[in-house]
Amino acid sequence: MNAVRSQLRPHCGHNYNRLIMSEQEIALRNEFVADIRNIIATAQTNAIRSVDFQRVIMYWELGERIVVEEQQGKERAEYGTYLLRNLAEQIEPEFGSGFSVRILEQCRQFYRTYPITNALRSQFNWYQYRLLFQIDDAEKREYYEYEALHNCWTGRELERQINSGLYERLLLSNDKKAILEVARRERIPEQPSEIIKDPMILEFLGLKREVTYYEKDLETLLIDNLQSFLLELGNGFSFVARQRRLLLEDDEFSIDLVFYNRLLRCFVIIDIKTKKITHKDIGQLQMYVNYYDREEKLPEENPTIGILLCADKNNALVKYSLPEDNKTIMASKYQLYLPSEKQLLNELKRELENLEI
Repeated sequence: MNAVRSQLRPHCGHNYNRLIMSEQEIALRNEFVADIRNIIATAQTNAIRSVDFQRVIMYWELGERIVVEEQQGKERAEYGTYLLRNLAEQIEPEFGSGFSVRILEQCRQFYRTYPITNALRSQFNWYQYRLLFQIDDAEKREYYEYEALHNCWTGRELERQINSGLYERLLLSNDKKAILEVARRERIPEQPSEIIKDPMILEFLGLKREVTYYEKDLETLLIDNLQSFLLELGNGFSFVARQRRLLLEDDEFSIDLVFYNRLLRCFVIIDIKTKKITHKDIGQLQMYVNYYDREEKLPEENPTIGILLCADKNNALVKYSLPEDNKTIMASKYQLYLPSEKQLLNELKRELENLEI
């Protein structure tokens, strides 16, 4: 080998050094490596999504075939029940528990809810479709379908939003038409109430209901669970600051949390109160909002929104502490647990009654 090198050296000159360059000396650009990783990760994601969607198509086709077969014996009321039971007995031993009577019933319901195969979305897996077709209200189902699609919700995130009553909470201050127009991207939200919910559900913090917490502790947990909190806040939010310090002459104040909403094109200030709010709390939040409007907001941006995130509130006090044309100060009660359907309906009914005060 040394003899070969000695023969090459005189003829190759500087090029010889390039031939024997160590592989370790070739520097890889970060951008190049990132692109390679992205290509691999995208291909893996698309492969998984393709398999998931084929499963969706399979269950849809099973549902279609079951419905067609049921129509052959529709004069007998019990025909459908026996049909699925007998079918499961034959195919479950061969293909596994994914073809039980319960799954076959879901396939039938899936087809009846989505009878047009071209309307199925490849972005959704079977878990997500199961959550959707179990919603009886067509407009409510459409809302969650659009929101899951546009926000790339996972199955767990979709389930959480449904269980937290997101649609019903938005209905408190909006009509169905406005909610669906925003979900379909037919228009951009214009009012804070079209995005901001009351109550806000903070079950992801894992706190016990009966325990009293300090405001700073709640704030810390919200930051530690920022991704979940942004999901609860809604579309278009991004985090800006925590404990934003304000020095007004000799007086010092701290704003708990500052966000920006790109849809509303404005800052959103959140002041946390782990007790029932007072008119003084509202006045302090109004001062924060005024400061941001005069010192931070750009001319082309919309007025700053202030949210009092509180343990409890008096709607009449909030109403009479603010001007009649108020559109920027909101009080939103927080809950540390997911409500049951009955609790949610009672809460919504109570809130609607308070709005009429």
